[in-house]
Amino acid sequence: MIDYISGKLATLTPTMAVIDNQGIGYAVEISLQTYDALNGKGSATVYVQRQLNPRDGTEVDYGFATQDERELFRQITSVSGMGAASARMVLSSLTAEEFRSAILSEDITRLKGVKGIGLKTAQRMVLELKDKIVKGDGAGAGILFKADTSAAADEASTALQMLGFSKPNINKAVQAILKENPSASVEAIIKAALQRL
Repeated sequence: MIDYISGKLATLTPTMAVIDNQGIGYAVEISLQTYDALNGKGSATVYVQRQLNPRDGTEVDYGFATQDERELFRQITSVSGMGAASARMVLSSLTAEEFRSAILSEDITRLKGVKGIGLKTAQRMVLELKDKIVKGDGAGAGILFKADTSAAADEASTALQMLGFSKPNINKAVQAILKENPSASVEAIIKAALQRL
C-alpha cells in the first residue's frame, strides 16, 4: 500500500496529477483543493488513498496535498451512500475548514450547495460525521456552535488570515474562544485571538 509519493510534478490538471518519482509516473485523481495547493510547484508530495471503483472493480488512486484532506476524504467515504467521486466533489467545493464548520454547525444548506448532495445525504453526513470530526480535531462539545456564530467565526478567521496568521493557529485560537464564549461577536473573536496568536 502506498502512503505518499514525492517527486517532480510532471502533469497537473484540475482533476489529475502525475508525479514523476525516479522515472515512474504515478497518476492520481485530485480535488480542486489539492490542485490549488500544487499549482505552480515544480515538485510535490501527495498523500495517496486507494479506492475500489464499484462499477468495474478497478482501483483508483486519489492524491491529496495534505494528510488532513486525505483524512476528510476517508471520513466522507465512510458515510453510507457517499462514494469517492462524491467525496472529491465535496472537497473541491469546500475547504477543510468550511466542511468541518458546516458539519459541526449542522449547516445543511451549505452541504446541499455541493453538486450531487441532496437533503437526505447532507443530513446523513451531519449525523454520521459530527462525532468523528469533534473527536478527530480534539475539540470539545462546546465547539458545536450555531450558524450565526459560525458566520462570525468565518469572518474573524478571514480577517486574521489577512493580518498574516496561519490557518491552523487561527482555527485553534477561534475554537478556544468560541468554547469559552459561544456568542462572541466578530470584533470580540478578533481581539481575543490577537492576544493568543
